[in-house]
Amino acid sequence: MSFLMNHKPSLTNGISSNTRREKSRFLFGLTTGASIAAIGALSMTAPTLASAKTIQPSSANYNFTVEDKYKGTATRTLSKSGSTWKYNVKARVAGVASASQSSTFTINGNNVTPSKASTIYKLFGLGRTHNLSFNSGTKKVTSTYRGKTTTMNMAQQAFDDLSLEAQIRQDLLNGNFSGNYYMAKKDKVEKTPFKKSGNTTVTVPAGTFNTVRVDRIHDDSSRSTSFWLAPSLDYLPVKVSQVNDGKKMDLELTKTN
Repeated sequence: MSFLMNHKPSLTNGISSNTRREKSRFLFGLTTGASIAAIGALSMTAPTLASAKTIQPSSANYNFTVEDKYKGTATRTLSKSGSTWKYNVKARVAGVASASQSSTFTINGNNVTPSKASTIYKLFGLGRTHNLSFNSGTKKVTSTYRGKTTTMNMAQQAFDDLSLEAQIRQDLLNGNFSGNYYMAKKDKVEKTPFKKSGNTTVTVPAGTFNTVRVDRIHDDSSRSTSFWLAPSLDYLPVKVSQVNDGKKMDLELTKTN
């Protein structure tokens, strides 16, 4: 609940290894600061509730900073047409890097069921695309990255980053948050637990909000990921803080539309 992914792509084509490591921080910030699930994960399916509350369509703008040095912006739009939901996220560091994510899913009761998702990121014109396709009937998810397609079993309903965010928000909205989630990577599905760490008031450029803090539990103690989610905004993240491989990223809500 990727903000845009946990992996950092390797972009070659004549760029030195030191430059790649330095510039990949932009992509880390983009992929980490654009969606809650990025944190990136897959969820255990919650029981369907006939009277379940449902998150509402929304649009939000964010600022993010990587290592207190590289500054970028992100927009996140959740929309609905008929029974189909679409979640789109775009992030950029002007003139350097950009990233976009999209997810298509349905919500039935409390359950979010994704059908497809895509992540695209570019650095100085070079980039990568990662696509996911879900088949709930066969309980499989297909991942395509750099020309390689991998089909993975999903004993539990699997999610991409953005549909996972929607599921976690649904769980919080309906009092069903368990912290038991899983992450869809390029070639595997991985368990990724979260925990609630209490309530707190935070102030960001968009204002002051009462929030629920949710932390991702990492195996590596040098990594940390925290989200501050506002109940008044259907648990939309108003602040995200992440440390990965010593690189710190902070994201804050600037405006809701």
